Amino acid sequence: MTGAPLADHPIFTESIRRIRALLGETGLDPLQQQVLERLVHSSGDPGLAPVLRFSPGACEQGLEALRQGALVLTDTAMAAAAVSPMARRTLGTSVRCLLDWAPPQSPEGSTRSAAAMQRCWPELTTAAQTAGQPMPLVLVGSAPTALEQLLDQVDAGAPRPALVIGMPVGFVGVPESKRRLASTSLDQIRLEGTRGGAGLVAAAVNALLRASEGSC
Repeated sequence: MTGAPLADHPIFTESIRRIRALLGETGLDPLQQQVLERLVHSSGDPGLAPVLRFSPGACEQGLEALRQGALVLTDTAMAAAAVSPMARRTLGTSVRCLLDWAPPQSPEGSTRSAAAMQRCWPELTTAAQTAGQPMPLVLVGSAPTALEQLLDQVDAGAPRPALVIGMPVGFVGVPESKRRLASTSLDQIRLEGTRGGAGLVAAAVNALLRASEGSC
């Protein structure tokens, strides 16, 4: 069940106007532009524009999956907390954090996030198939090992996510996981290099949730 249409605060509207002036002509389509603007708004960094990448039709695919009831899976509680209010006010989208499936301690040679992804993806995709819903959207803003584990499962034949927002932040394993994501045919929105974080993956999916209500 959706809430009332969103009304933008005048400060937000003015912020977006200034962001558009800073960015200039981007060559992005309207939905991609909304994602970029909200990433810049959340980070205060117009320099994200040159490292933001979209696979063809990724935003439309993610938006359609959300409209059809797809769940949003995040890799951190912080990202889940940032998405949940927008999800409630728009499509009533369910939001889960993969750490709900994490073991108490990291397995030998792995991480809690990777172990959680290994556990939760079969469960969530089976539930989606049973309910006749699209596969979940996956947001990775912190844990490159979770992204790698998801890609391992997909390579082994597991169901593909409706959309991957791949923006882990950091220096160890992060650029490598993004390059691996880029080499796949998965629908994806990603930031190249070391930048990313929970706030940015949340901003990206929140842009799609806002678009579902016709809010620009």
